[in-house]
Amino acid sequence: MTKNEGTVDRVIRLVAGALLLFLLPDPWRYVGIIPILTGAVGVCPLYSVFGINTCKR
Repeated sequence: MTKNEGTVDRVIRLVAGALLLFLLPDPWRYVGIIPILTGAVGVCPLYSVFGINTCKR
C-alpha cells in the first residue's frame, strides 16, 4: 500500500487518537485506536477510496 497521508495529517491523527483514548468514556475510547493506527502507518483506507492524497513527494 502506498502512503497517502502527509506529515501534518499523520501528527493530527496521532494527537486526536490519543485525546480520544484519554477523554472519552470507556466503551467509546477505543475509537481512538483507528486514527492512531492510520497515523502510525501513513495509510488511510478512506483516502484511497476517495482518491485523496495529502502526502507530498
